[in-house]
Amino acid sequence: MIIPIPSHKRRFTIAITVKVDRAMSLGFKVSDPLHPYTDYFRRKAYLERGQQRKIYIPLPVTPEELELEIYDKKTGDAGGITVKDFKIIPMPAAKLWATPEQQRFMDFAIQFAQKAGYVPAGFYDSPTGEFLFQYLPGIVDAYGKELITPARINRKMPRVQISQRLFKTFTIPVRVAILSHEGCHWFLNSRSETTADLCGIRHYLDYGFPKIEAVYAATKIFSLHPELVGKFQVKRTKDIIQFIDQYALAQ
Repeated sequence: MIIPIPSHKRRFTIAITVKVDRAMSLGFKVSDPLHPYTDYFRRKAYLERGQQRKIYIPLPVTPEELELEIYDKKTGDAGGITVKDFKIIPMPAAKLWATPEQQRFMDFAIQFAQKAGYVPAGFYDSPTGEFLFQYLPGIVDAYGKELITPARINRKMPRVQISQRLFKTFTIPVRVAILSHEGCHWFLNSRSETTADLCGIRHYLDYGFPKIEAVYAATKIFSLHPELVGKFQVKRTKDIIQFIDQYALAQ
């Protein structure tokens, strides 16, 4: 089932209520139909037979057109799925607690995240010339071995290296969360991953992106290489979840 949405670059939340006539894992995907690898939202939800559920899909940034796809994860089709209600709820303007420089970085990061799925590798300058994104087929070490990191920043200058191979597989919110994290390394001049996590997530949440995607961003690379997951990564994830919960209560 595909629902076209004339988004016109507006900020809004989709509130959709669905019902299933059999137990299934539902897939929800919001994407730009005009460009590949450009998903603004991906989620799954398990519903029992006859169950009805309301799903909220926050979209703080959008292209001109969107498509919402709802499908059975097992069969790939929409048989047995009924949309009971569908609403578009306007989202208020973003209010970032950030310096003008950080605001400009976030704006640039979001614009790049929206097009990262289909633009070629190369160098991308921010409109003001302050920041540079080096979009690489993959990030490699001094010996030419590809690293599993999706992005890294040079703390002596605002240049971010980004892995095209990995970024193409991520949603726009996950890309934004990763770039926001890297930007915080630069702004705070800190090597601490936890410090950059919490700074980056604060900017990300202020903009209105979905909370769960921030957790996905922090754990995405660990799921690709579970042998690397240890106590530090587990604590890092718990810290992120705790921060998100506390931040949500404070709003």
